[in-house]
Amino acid sequence: MTFSSDTLPADHKAAIRQLKRELRAQLGDVEAVFNRLSERIAVRVTEINDLKAQGDAVWPVIPFEAIQNGAVTAEQREAIRRRGCAVIKGHFPREQALAWDKSMLDYLDRNRFDEVYSGPGDNFFGTLSASRPEIFPIYWSQAQMQARQSEEMALAQSFLNRLWTFESHGKQWFNPDVSVLYPDRIRRRPPGTTSRGLGAHTDSGALERWLLPACQQVFARVFDGNIEQYDPWDAAHRTEVEEYTVDNTTKCSVFRTFQGWTALSDMLPGQGLLHVVPIPEAMAYILLRPLLDDVPEDELCGVAPGRVLPISEKWHPLLIEALTSIPALEAGDSVWWHCDVIHSVAPVENQQGWGNVMYIPAAPLCEKNLAWAKRVKVALETGASPDDFPREDYEKNWQDRFTVADLNIHGKRALGLA
Repeated sequence: MTFSSDTLPADHKAAIRQLKRELRAQLGDVEAVFNRLSERIAVRVTEINDLKAQGDAVWPVIPFEAIQNGAVTAEQREAIRRRGCAVIKGHFPREQALAWDKSMLDYLDRNRFDEVYSGPGDNFFGTLSASRPEIFPIYWSQAQMQARQSEEMALAQSFLNRLWTFESHGKQWFNPDVSVLYPDRIRRRPPGTTSRGLGAHTDSGALERWLLPACQQVFARVFDGNIEQYDPWDAAHRTEVEEYTVDNTTKCSVFRTFQGWTALSDMLPGQGLLHVVPIPEAMAYILLRPLLDDVPEDELCGVAPGRVLPISEKWHPLLIEALTSIPALEAGDSVWWHCDVIHSVAPVENQQGWGNVMYIPAAPLCEKNLAWAKRVKVALETGASPDDFPREDYEKNWQDRFTVADLNIHGKRALGLA
């Protein structure tokens, strides 16, 4: 394909039709390739559902002490790579997480957030089923920044980054031991909440995953039919991808090995929790599915420019069958999932207990992410909303906002300052 990484074509439907012609010619018997892949995915789905039926854990659970002491076993590492997700138990002491939660609430109250909040500033999730989120566009609280620049977070991010193959094709794609600062928002969901949740989707690009040359290199073994050779853990060319090329109020300008969040309250089963399809190879299924004959020629199974990539019962029933909830969590635990992994938030009626989290991913140091870090430093200096988010800028004149002077050595490294 000849599309620039700077922008997608204005007539994306024509581009999709052209793309399908070229990929079908390249793949040959598309249905045969897809059936081979579906058989492999179906084995995983059966394995996952059997574990759930037996009451066994699907999510790998790693004690933070094991990461801290270098005691994570080869079997545990392989379990994370197989599932594409993990829970880190006791990542922070429970008391610390609860104190951060209270600190965040005090920060909001002190600066009269409820009086100035003007409502959600984006529509990034497009047509996905979602109620009004309990997401606060706050980035620079002491609590958030202390967690982001903590020794505990640096150790966990390094551990997770090193699950990837980050040296290949004669190049080191990223530095696994330093992750750049990616300030994201917070969620505060109070007891009694009724929410429709958030439909299944993937982030890190939608239409771009098919049309951009860098993505075609990332998924080359998918698009040439050699699906058995596709490795979702090979970082080759991923740091060269422009994940969202269509202007939008919310996007992601960094390469994340893992998306993640840290629990600031206990999480009870059945209370609107995060679910994933714990099969990182499922991205190959998503990419090939639109090439089958039952999908309209100018569609990619519901994909739209500038939106997350939707996963649906209509187009992806095999994948939806494997959606699996996180286990019960305590405040201070953290949750992580591979950047390609399908995820959703379950609906809840009259939620029991709080559901509060800080969104903190692993975004290893590379040229692309360092360019982002330099922009983050400017936002931190002024208290502005980071560039990837709507220009709401609530915190510019807030009291007790975290400042550059509060950075420790990990924070400085995360902004390319040390």
